[in-house]
Amino acid sequence: MPLNKLKRYPELLELNHLEEKDRKKSLRGIFDRDIADNDLFAYNGCRIYPIKSDGVLDMNREFAHLTTEEVEESDANGNITHHRIYDPHRSARLHWIKTHVDKLVDDSDIAVFSVKERKKRSDIVRTYIYNKTRKYVIVLEPQCRNGKAYYLLTAYYLNKDYGEKQMKKKLKARLPEVL
Repeated sequence: MPLNKLKRYPELLELNHLEEKDRKKSLRGIFDRDIADNDLFAYNGCRIYPIKSDGVLDMNREFAHLTTEEVEESDANGNITHHRIYDPHRSARLHWIKTHVDKLVDDSDIAVFSVKERKKRSDIVRTYIYNKTRKYVIVLEPQCRNGKAYYLLTAYYLNKDYGEKQMKKKLKARLPEVL
């Protein structure tokens, strides 16, 4: 487990051989070091905060978004439920977030852009840090109240067939400036 704290981009964390408890402990150590306990966690001089739950910053929810993916299941009655399961691709790249946010990636084609998206009947702006070479995406939400902060929504590896196609579509719809 301590070996993972020594991993640097573009290496992947070694998690598959660990039991669930040890895997979570290792990932939480990386998360706490790079995000939760990092007072300098910022992008372009703007502080990055975790997602809020009920108006409160929620590190556990943030940790879940960065290490699990949402899946949809239907029961015998056809009712659809959503829940989160461990995502080895997101988890193995957890330490990549800080490297990208700190702009320390020099081996990849990186696109940074903002795009207006329709969510729950309103328009919101999201800023993407998209590593085209390594197929990795970090999603931030600019905070317009003061313009000096972001929420970290999620980060993921584009391992689904539709992932790169969606990113290309977002790139075409990007705003003229990064927010």
